[in-house]
Amino acid sequence: MEGCPFLRGRTRGETNLEQSILGRIDRYEDLAIDLQRGLVSIPAIAPSNGGTGELDKAEWLQERLEELPFDRLERLDAPDPAAKGGVRPNLVARWNGLDPDRTLWIVGHLDVVPPGQLGLWKTDPFALRVEGRRLYGRGVEDNHQGMIAAILAARSLMQEKLRPPTNLALLFAADEETGNRFGTDFLVDHYPEMFGKHDSFIVPDCGKADATLVEISEKSVLWLRIRTLGRQSHAAVPERGRNALVAASDLIVKLHELRHRFDKVDPLFVPPTSTFVATKREANVPNINTIPGEDVFYMDCRILPGYTIAEVMGALEDLSRPIARKYQVAFEFDPVYVFESAAPTPVESPVVREVMGAIQTVYGVRSTPAGIGGGTMAANFRRLGLSAAVFSRVENTAHQPDECCNLDNLLGDAKVFALASFRLRG
Repeated sequence: MEGCPFLRGRTRGETNLEQSILGRIDRYEDLAIDLQRGLVSIPAIAPSNGGTGELDKAEWLQERLEELPFDRLERLDAPDPAAKGGVRPNLVARWNGLDPDRTLWIVGHLDVVPPGQLGLWKTDPFALRVEGRRLYGRGVEDNHQGMIAAILAARSLMQEKLRPPTNLALLFAADEETGNRFGTDFLVDHYPEMFGKHDSFIVPDCGKADATLVEISEKSVLWLRIRTLGRQSHAAVPERGRNALVAASDLIVKLHELRHRFDKVDPLFVPPTSTFVATKREANVPNINTIPGEDVFYMDCRILPGYTIAEVMGALEDLSRPIARKYQVAFEFDPVYVFESAAPTPVESPVVREVMGAIQTVYGVRSTPAGIGGGTMAANFRRLGLSAAVFSRVENTAHQPDECCNLDNLLGDAKVFALASFRLRG
C-alpha cells in the first residue's frame, strides 16, 4: 500500500493508521451480515407503493446506532399522514472531527421498493439469504450496502480512537425511491442550517461492479403522462370518430425529432446524449370494433445539463400542434416526475479526489468521474453549491428479484469511506 501514488507524501504514521483501519473493517463480516439481516426483515416501502413507510426500520436502526459513541444522534421526521405514525423519519448520526466548520456527509436511504412478483424470488425477499459471499433480499444493495458501509466506516474510526480532519455525519433519509419529498428535499427545505458552505457528500447509491465509476453529474429526468382526446365511434364508420390511438401513435413517431432539437453531446455521460423514449401505454377500449376516443401513453426523458425541462415541454407542445390539427384531437401533457439536474461536482473537488484515491488503495483500480442518466440524492446538495461524489461498488441488482449484495463489496466500500474520511482536508 505504501507504493500507491495516492499515499505519496503521507507519513509512515498515517499509513500505519490506515492499515489498522482496513484491518479492523475486515473483522466486521459478522456484524455486516447481522445488520443486513435486521434491515431486510423490516420492509420500508412508501405508502404510495403500498407500504407503511420507514418508521419501523428507522426505530430499529436508531437502536443499533445508539450502541456506538456518536457525539449526536437525532431523528428528523417529515409529516406524512399516509405513513405509519404519521411521519417519514430521517436519521442523522454525527462523529465530531478536528475542524468544526467542515462536515463530510455519507448519505443513504432507508426505503426500498416493493419486491414485485414473489414467484420470481427463490426465497422470501424479506428474510436474508446467505450463499457464500452473497447476501440476498430486498434492499441488500439498494441501499443497505451503502448504509452499513457508512456505519462500519464510522465504527472503525471510533474503535481506532481517531477524530477525522472534518466532522463525519451519517444521514439515512426517507423517501428516496419515490422522489425525496419526505427525505433530502424536506431536510434541505426545513433544516438548511444543517449543511454548511464547506460541507461535502458521499452518496453510495450508484456504481459499477468494477468500482471504476464515481458519479459527479446527472441528467434531468422528466416522466410524462400524455393523454390524447379524440372521439369514440364504431370501427365500421371511422369517419365519425377521431382516433386517439392513431394520433398518439403519430406523436410517438415524431418524438424522435427531439433528439435532433436537443443534440448536445457530453462525453461525461453514457449515453452522451439526451434520450426521449415512449414507454408504458394504458389500455383504451376493451373491444376490437370500437375506435378509441382516448389514449394514454408515458414518456421517459433524460436531459443533459444545459437544457431545461421547460424547454423540452415547449418542444413537445410544438411537435404536437400539427398532429392535433391533422387528427382533430387534443393532447394533454401531465408531468408524473420532474427532476431538474444541478451543476456537476468539479472533478478537482477534494471529496472526489479522496474518494478516487481511496478506491485506488482499496480496490486497486483507477476510477473515472462520469455522469449518469438517473437522479440521486446528490442533486439536492449540488443545488446548494456543495460537492458530492456518488460511489458504491455494486453489481446493479437493485429493484430486481433476488437482489443481492457481495459482502466483499460492502466491506470494501466501508474501507473507501473510512479512508476518504481520514484523508479529507478542506
